[in-house]
This record gives sequence, C-alpha cells and structure tokens, in this order.
Amino acid sequence: MTDVEAAVTEAFRQDWGRIVASLIRMTGDWDLAEECAQDAFTTALARWPADGIPDRPGAWLTTTARNRALDKLRRSKNEAAKLKEAVMLAEPAQPADVGDSGVTDDRLRLIFTCCHPALSLEARVALTLRTLAGLTTAEIARAFLVPEPTMAKRLVRAKNKIKDAGIPYRVPPAHLLPDRMTGVLAVLYLLFNEGYAATAGTGLVRGDLCTEAIRLARVLTSLMPAEPEASGLLALMLLTDARRAARLDADGEVVTLDEQDRTRWDKAEIEEGIGLLDATIRHRRPGQYQLQAAIAACHASASDPDDTDWAEIALLYGQLHRLVPSPVVELNRAVAVAMADGPAAGLAIVNVLDADRQLADYHLLAATRADFLRRLGRCAEAAESYRQALQQVATEPERRFLIRRLTEVTGQAQAGPDS
Repeated sequence: MTDVEAAVTEAFRQDWGRIVASLIRMTGDWDLAEECAQDAFTTALARWPADGIPDRPGAWLTTTARNRALDKLRRSKNEAAKLKEAVMLAEPAQPADVGDSGVTDDRLRLIFTCCHPALSLEARVALTLRTLAGLTTAEIARAFLVPEPTMAKRLVRAKNKIKDAGIPYRVPPAHLLPDRMTGVLAVLYLLFNEGYAATAGTGLVRGDLCTEAIRLARVLTSLMPAEPEASGLLALMLLTDARRAARLDADGEVVTLDEQDRTRWDKAEIEEGIGLLDATIRHRRPGQYQLQAAIAACHASASDPDDTDWAEIALLYGQLHRLVPSPVVELNRAVAVAMADGPAAGLAIVNVLDADRQLADYHLLAATRADFLRRLGRCAEAAESYRQALQQVATEPERRFLIRRLTEVTGQAQAGPDS
C-alpha cells in the first residue's frame, strides 16, 4: 500500500461518517451525500500522488465533497431552494451544537441522529452502518443474514421514508435519547463484530473497526452510566477484543479458541471487562449484551481450555435465546452443548437448525456440523459439510482453515477454489 493509499484509507476510517453527515444536512439527499463523499475520496486517490497529501486530509475531503454537491445542485433546475440553503451551509463548519442532548462526540451524535424511532430497528441499524460507518451493503446484508439485493431495497426504503416523512436530521434532547438506545447499541455491536470477524475479504480481523466501536461504547457508557446494557456491551467488547491478537498466527492463519496462546490475551482488557460486568449485574436488569458479556467472561477466566465451564456457557446461551430468539444464538448453544455433553448432543441441535433452513446459506452452520461429525469419526459426512461451508465462506483465512480441516478428514490435499 502506497503512502497516499494509506492516507486515504485512514481518512475514510476517521472522516467518512462526518463528511456524509455534513452533506446530508446540506442537501437533504442521502444518496447524493454518499455519491459526493465517494467522489471526494476517488479524487484524492487521483490528485494526492502529484499534489501531496494535505496537512488536514479530512478538511480537504470535506471541502471537495461539498463543492461536488454544490456543482450537482447547480445543474438541477428544480433545486433553487436547496442551492440557496446549501450555499449558506457550505461555510466553514462550526463545532456541533450539543443543545440539551449531552452528546458531544461527533460520531456518536450522528449514530443517535440516524437511529430515529420512526424507522424499523433493522432500518435504523443498517442505514447507520452504511452511512456513517462506511460498511458496504454486502457487509451489512451478511450481518443480517439476508441477500444483498434484499438489504439494498431496505436501505432505499429507509432513505425514502426519511425524505417523505420529513424526519429531521438532528440529535434529540437528552430525555428522548433512551428511545434510540436499542438502535445505537445494535449499531455499535455490529460495528465491533464486523471488525472482530469480518464477513468478507482477505483478512479476518479489521482492528480499526474494533477500536472505534470500543471508543464509542466508552463514550456512550460515560454519557449514560445508569444504562446497564451500555456497560454490558462495553464489557462484551473488551472481553472479546482481549482475544483478538491470538486469533491468527504469524502467517495469518486461523487459530481455534482451544489452540490459542492465552498468554497473548490482553489481561488489562479482561480485568476491565470483568469489573464492568460485575458492576452492571448489580443493576439486576439483565439484557442480551450483559448475557453475552457473561459468556465472554467464562472464556476469559479459563486459564486453559480444560478449565472452561462449558455447561455454564450452554446455560447462558439458553437464557440468551429465550430473551432474543435467534438461530445464530442457538448455533452457539450447540457448540457449548457439544463441548459439555459431547458432539452428538450438539449435532442434534444442529440438525434442528438444518431443518429450519434459516441458516441455510450461513457457512458457520455447515462448518459446525462438519466439526461435530469429524469428532464423531464420521469423516465422509464431515467432508461433505466442509465442502458446503467452503462454497459459502467469504474470507480467505476461514477458507484456508476449512481446506485444512477437509484435508484432515479426507486424507488428501484439496485443490484451491480456482482450480
């Protein structure tokens, strides 16, 4: 990666959401805002090699994107009113008006703004991840386990509803923030997940997304210290992120949880996460993120794989599934049950999920089934499931891991995907 490419990548991570948000305020048009922001980054890639990387890349990109938006508005005969407003708003940006919301962090303000209760929860989360976090429609679709065209249509409907209903693009006052908390927590949760286990690409981990999600969760916890699910989410992130460095070996290959070098786990994050969880539990208002944090704490507290309390983890997953029914949660429970009671017990749960078909295209269902069959010595069936998982997986490290497992159960090398 060249210096310019690295600078543009870092600017995208730092400034994409802020640039898009300023353009939405300027134009009232979500699609135009995203288009002009993308044009600005494309222009940077073309001009910075010759002109040099500006001292303030974010400011350069913002100005370029605003000018692009103004040019487009000038070309539209029917946008005279918008143009007048845009010219006024195109003045140098001033610090955000916090008002009585209490939200001072720019990125968190934008997330609260997008999570308007007039939209469905899924639309709020998807639109925020697309507009402010810069995730692609395909990445968001995989997070929601739906086809990309389906998610694209949902995003269009959400944008149209905002436009047609005249939903204001602003942060609500402090007393209305709790109405948006569910969506905000879901955004941060999915943002972290995409960083910790990317849904596609050459790498399994996107550390920048993990770091940003944790930072925003810290800000949110400080803003709303009496909200146990905010603290629970931060605890979950810390306890999970503590294992990040051990998930891949020096060659970038996947290392399973039972084989990870636990001396590489971040002890400071574990200590902080467990402390947060203990304090949060005392509120006696359990929620999905607190339960997931408790599961992560079970893993983090085990000095070696044999010390892991899999029975407790299976119980916690059962409680989580009753609170938030989800086939993915049930699949995770199957893994815990298999570790506690044997692979046959886990396979029985997977067979039910198979029949349900909700996870038919989810590679981890096929991979989990394959692992149980491998441990039961049913190698031919395991190989069939590994091949199915290979057809569905989207990240290269996971693909290589599955090929290694397939090689183990078949006893012969497997050709790559392009042969």
